[in-house]
Amino acid sequence: MEKAIPMTSSNVLKKQKRMRRIRDNVELYSLILPVLIHIFIFCYIPMYGILIAFQNYTPGSPILAFDGSVKWVGLKHFVSFVTSPMFPRLFYNTFHLSFLNLAFGFLCPILFALLVNELKDNFFKKFLQTTSYMPYFISSVVVAGMVLSFLNADGILNQFLALFNVPPKAYNTLPKAFPIFYTVTCIWKSFGWGSILYLSTISSIDPGLYESAKIDGANRLQRCWYVTLPHLSNLIIIQLIFSIGGLLGSNTELILLLYVPATYSTADVIGTYVYRDGLMGGRFSYGTAVGIFTSVINFTLLYITNKVSSKVADYGIW
Repeated sequence: MEKAIPMTSSNVLKKQKRMRRIRDNVELYSLILPVLIHIFIFCYIPMYGILIAFQNYTPGSPILAFDGSVKWVGLKHFVSFVTSPMFPRLFYNTFHLSFLNLAFGFLCPILFALLVNELKDNFFKKFLQTTSYMPYFISSVVVAGMVLSFLNADGILNQFLALFNVPPKAYNTLPKAFPIFYTVTCIWKSFGWGSILYLSTISSIDPGLYESAKIDGANRLQRCWYVTLPHLSNLIIIQLIFSIGGLLGSNTELILLLYVPATYSTADVIGTYVYRDGLMGGRFSYGTAVGIFTSVINFTLLYITNKVSSKVADYGIW
């Protein structure tokens, strides 16, 4: 009993401090409240719809009922997807395209931010930043149309290669070419926008650190390595954790716009399969099960990456 008294008083003190903190910051919490309500209504309440992954759902039938009208099938749709002959190709293509985008697309915003930071002409620096942001705001439909027109048999690419006597090809229908032009398109569209966080972090670095390093004889590369990158390390870790966590969440919208039946062998991913077979084919329960399967793997990758980061770099998202 004597040991329980200090623990109880400690809990009371913690509770009092917590309530005092809430009272002191009630205005800030009131600003957050509408966001929390929005998230709860539009993100959490609709989540009961995942129940259709465990039943044979047909449009118009109830999702949850206790009169026996709901046909529960357990993990049938999950097993059906994993044992499907399409699964190996879909899983490989999704991982392959996402890994290419991660391997090359993750580094580009960092390198671009470092290069822009070294520019001395402010006008040219702002012009370069503005032009690099613009592709992000172009509709994916427009971007896909541009890419396909560039790669078809009479497109700009073939006109350029004709100068070197290379016979024309419809590169947009070549399975081996799809991962290349898909990855290049993703990088071109997003690298400028992705560099904003890095540039804003670099702008907050104390200029005195660069001056001190310069006085010590450090060149530009050394200042970048020993001053800039250490300040970006935490941001890079966070971005890497989220990128790996979304490894199976490939850019389905862009792939749907770029791929054709001739490129299914390298372009068909889990997202496009769900759209084609789940939504267009009317197999809503099956499509939901595939979506849950992908989400679970993504969360597992996120959790493992965060754990490794916390152990190795002593920094993570939680």
